[in-house]
Amino acid sequence: MSRLNGKIAAATGERFKVALVSLLMTLVVTTGAVGWPRPQDGSATTPTVGDKALDFSLASIDGHRVTLSNELTKGPVVLVLLRGWPGYQCPFCTRQFGDLLSHAKDLSATGARVILIYPGPSDQLSGHAEEFRANRVLPANFQLLIDPDYVFTRAYGLRWESPGETSYPSTLIIDRSSIVRFALISRTHGGRAAATEVLKVLSTLDK
Repeated sequence: MSRLNGKIAAATGERFKVALVSLLMTLVVTTGAVGWPRPQDGSATTPTVGDKALDFSLASIDGHRVTLSNELTKGPVVLVLLRGWPGYQCPFCTRQFGDLLSHAKDLSATGARVILIYPGPSDQLSGHAEEFRANRVLPANFQLLIDPDYVFTRAYGLRWESPGETSYPSTLIIDRSSIVRFALISRTHGGRAAATEVLKVLSTLDK
C-alpha cells in the first residue's frame, strides 16, 4: 500500500510540474518575459527606441488571437495603445483612430500592420470596444484588440495609475526584427502621433 501511495504521489507531482511549466510558458507569451531590462523590483519600464519589443497575445474584438511575433512576419507593426474605457469614449483616441483610418491605403502600401489596443476593466470591455469602432469595417491590415484588466498595459509599463485613468496613450513602430524604431508616449490625454508622422518613419523600414 505504501508503494502504491508513493506512485500516486509521484504521478501527482509530475502533473503539477507539467502544469506549472505550461503556465510559465503562457506568461512568457502573453506578458513578454523577454525584452528590455526590468528593474529589480519586477516593475515594468516603458519601451524606448532601440529596445526589443516584448511579445504578447491578445484577443481581437472579433474573437481571434493576435500575437505580435506573428504579425511581424507580415511586416512592421504600428502599435497604438489607446486610453480604452476610462468610463467614456476618449475623443483624442477617436480622433487618432480616424486619422489612421483615413491613411489606411498609404499605411498598407508600406506593408505595415496597425494594431490598436483598447484597455480597461474586463467587465463589458468588448462591448465598449465595439462602440469605439462605431460599426466601421477595419482594413485588412488593421486590428483592434482588447486588454482586459490592463495585462498588456502593465507589461509595457504604460498603466496610468490615477483615479479615472487607464493607460498612457502611446504609439510604437516596431520593425520586423522586433526592434522599436519609434516611440511616442504621452503623459496627457493628447500628444498623439499623427498618421503622417507614422508614415515618415515607416518609409525608412523594410516591408
